[in-house]
Amino acid sequence: MAWKDYTVENLLDVNETIAAGLFDGVTYPWEVLPDIGEFIVKLGNSLPADRFERRGEDIWIAGSAHIFDSAYIAGPCIIDEDAQLRQCAFIRGNAIVGKGCVVGNSCELKNVVLFNHCEVPHYNYVGDSVLGFHAHMGAGSITSNIKSDRTNVVIHDGEEALETGFRKMGAILGDWTEIGCNSVLNPGSVIGRHTNVYPLSMVRGCVPADHIYKDRDHVAAKHS
Repeated sequence: MAWKDYTVENLLDVNETIAAGLFDGVTYPWEVLPDIGEFIVKLGNSLPADRFERRGEDIWIAGSAHIFDSAYIAGPCIIDEDAQLRQCAFIRGNAIVGKGCVVGNSCELKNVVLFNHCEVPHYNYVGDSVLGFHAHMGAGSITSNIKSDRTNVVIHDGEEALETGFRKMGAILGDWTEIGCNSVLNPGSVIGRHTNVYPLSMVRGCVPADHIYKDRDHVAAKHS
């Protein structure tokens, strides 16, 4: 196993997020989780007023974003251009929603970065997570962000383990990741670029790029 496979460089295109600066000097994407809220406030105060409207305390929404009246947004939060927050979307704060993203009906976000054109369109929970460019979560799929015994999250890849020091961490999805409907991404899941997860899967640990995941014993490389 090579932890280099799960670095920012190998999982995410930081040119595809308004939060690129959040990842400066960071090796692994999960390292940014404690800093999202503070970063939003700093970035938000620098956003051009002709493109972003400030609403309430520490909430910035692009003029081209489409926000349904029933959506709830708590700050700190940035909603970038052409994003959609559909009916009853619930933004609990510390959330960056990228350009062209879709946050669908009854979806809940908390302490997250959604890269541009990421989709969480139907009944998704995403907490303490980073979702890459064009990542897509199928209906009902969720990130579980706290262990049942409340101990710190450890990221596993086979027999190897990496301590995060975090009590809460959901999932890291690389660019173009596809998560099947009603799947559960357990705390500390890391999914490589262009990887597909079957519907109804329970994912734990790391899944490499360009693979198809059905369950722990059935993970296959994609054929060219």
